[in-house]
Amino acid sequence: MADLELMRELQIASESKIVMLVIDGLGGLPMEPGGPTELEAARTPNLDHLAARGLCGLSVPIGPGITPGSGPAHLALFGYDPLKYEIGRGVLEALGIGFDLHDEDVAARGNFCTVDEKGLITDRRAGRIPTEKNVELVKLLRGIKLSGVHIFVETVKEYRFVLVLRGEGLEGGLTETDPQQLGVPPLPVEALVPEAERTAQLFNQWIAQARKILADQRPANMVNLRGLAKNPGLPSMEEVYGLRSAAIASYPMYRGVAKLLGMDVLDTGEALEEEVETLQAHFADYDFFFVHVKKTDSAGEDGDFERKVSIIEHVDELVPAILDLKPEVLIVTSDHSTPALLRLHSWHPVPTLLHSRYCRADQTDEFSERGCSRGALGRFPAVDLMPLAMANTLRLAKYGA
Repeated sequence: MADLELMRELQIASESKIVMLVIDGLGGLPMEPGGPTELEAARTPNLDHLAARGLCGLSVPIGPGITPGSGPAHLALFGYDPLKYEIGRGVLEALGIGFDLHDEDVAARGNFCTVDEKGLITDRRAGRIPTEKNVELVKLLRGIKLSGVHIFVETVKEYRFVLVLRGEGLEGGLTETDPQQLGVPPLPVEALVPEAERTAQLFNQWIAQARKILADQRPANMVNLRGLAKNPGLPSMEEVYGLRSAAIASYPMYRGVAKLLGMDVLDTGEALEEEVETLQAHFADYDFFFVHVKKTDSAGEDGDFERKVSIIEHVDELVPAILDLKPEVLIVTSDHSTPALLRLHSWHPVPTLLHSRYCRADQTDEFSERGCSRGALGRFPAVDLMPLAMANTLRLAKYGA
């Protein structure tokens, strides 16, 4: 298990480069018994070639049987134990859009959703409304006032927004309102600790007013709140690993994770080619690059097996351009599995590949769930990836005499 203090103690300077390519929601399941997963169905000659020359395994984001959220799963990839460093998704979304989050703020990730005449959820994402519609709805919600707090409502993207309450005496330790299923009503915000009771009441008052304002809207006629929390303040990647780090990610939540850990967030477009071009343009400027691919996860959540396969194949086509930069370590992995069969994040371990000149190549010759299950890395905690990357770039000193 990774230890941040140990990493801080052992880090040594080097000019070596690490690229971590995170293909969000990569892991999958067969749509029919005995069939291939999305990754197994995809044609990935470049990733297979890397697998034959590197080390493969299955990483576990949180623990066996635990389905991870995107925030804690990404923290694990960067070596921060997600069970120790709990971070609400609201904080990540707020930081991801560049919101000036204060210490006293409590931030929530908001989802516009659809409810029927009985108040039961029929679509958790309101048909993935366009961002332009989101902007219109956010303007309406900005009319909500609550005694004793300042309220900020900001558009993120599509059906997602950020809600921030600012004022004295606000506390984290709050439940979410999204039940993560259809045919049931949104849940109330509840305090997990006594000192958060007032904050829970304020969020519930805001939701009640939002329900009235959105009642005549379609399809986004209700909201859910997730990840209600304060900024915990974490040691940066540079403090822990001595790495000048950069993030190449188009979606705000992942940019927020990066900012939380002190990474520079580079401007980039949504296309995969644009992300690779950003990597090429800044390769001389940083030691560590987090490159995020979102659309595999979206396809999995939509239950679109073939689209997820197509996106994986597109990623594979761009691998040679990354290798041409000659990073000392290239990691290909994911934060979690999102099987199209389930349309949700799942608990299944994640196919992971580490390529370096210092690898003892294993017997795996394909990058897939089955191939990685035969790899020398075995089934291992995701938090161990960063120490392995540091070792393979000769950035860790010997421990002990």
